[in-house]
Amino acid sequence: MFEAKGRPSNNPLIVHLDDGGHWSRAAAELPLVANALLDAFCPGPLTVVLPKLSDISDLVTAGLDTVGVRVPDHPIAREILRIAGVPVAAPSANRSGRPSGTTWQSVAEDLDGRIDAIFTADSSSIGIESTVVDCSGPNPVVLRPGAITLEQLQQIAPKTEDFGTGERHRVALSGKQLNSPGILHPHYQPSAEVIIVEVLPTELSIDISTASAFCGIECGAAVDAFAMIKVFASLEDYAAGFYEFLREVDRRSFTKVFVQAAPNEGIGRALRDRQRRAAGG
Repeated sequence: MFEAKGRPSNNPLIVHLDDGGHWSRAAAELPLVANALLDAFCPGPLTVVLPKLSDISDLVTAGLDTVGVRVPDHPIAREILRIAGVPVAAPSANRSGRPSGTTWQSVAEDLDGRIDAIFTADSSSIGIESTVVDCSGPNPVVLRPGAITLEQLQQIAPKTEDFGTGERHRVALSGKQLNSPGILHPHYQPSAEVIIVEVLPTELSIDISTASAFCGIECGAAVDAFAMIKVFASLEDYAAGFYEFLREVDRRSFTKVFVQAAPNEGIGRALRDRQRRAAGG
């Protein structure tokens, strides 16, 4: 998997189970708060970081003593996991650093000839990766925002904290080991330059002299100047279609893509995180 994706070896893999009740196949213990979160949100886009069972390879966890565990809700994935009967380590199906694949065609673009098979199905409904919550310490900590929001988590586990961008930067500078070191790697970046705009331009005040694209949930007066435009109907649609839009930008050889910053609330917090990293920040 690391070879096929070109993935750094210090970026651990999430392991997947067919049922939350099978947590003991991957984890040495299940804290009460993790059990409550699994009951509330699994199967679904939630990964809980737990103390690792010794049977799980150190190659999977990048030498950490914790492991990320997830129960997906897609019927094909669930059936594969049920038949396997063991934890299955599985990253997103894309070349490392590229925008994640949300359609089987995008998976083929990146990995055809590098993996043995591709299961074809409809495009993913959520579009961004699972929320990762570290449950190995005194309080749950969101290491990666995702479709399950901080507010939803706090309804089940009120002491859940957010591991923010500033803390990521501090840890990166300190060299301290982190239970999810992958959040410090570049991710989701197309070949095109990604430029985040907080406020839509009302006049042509930005340089779009080269082939440029735009995506967002609003349409400013200057947007018509772009060669490719995608205005999403809702924030949820924006999250679901963001990666595929970035891939289409590359297919059409645009050199710049301007993306409207997602609001820092609900699923927008997770989308904003992906936008920031797509822009290299």
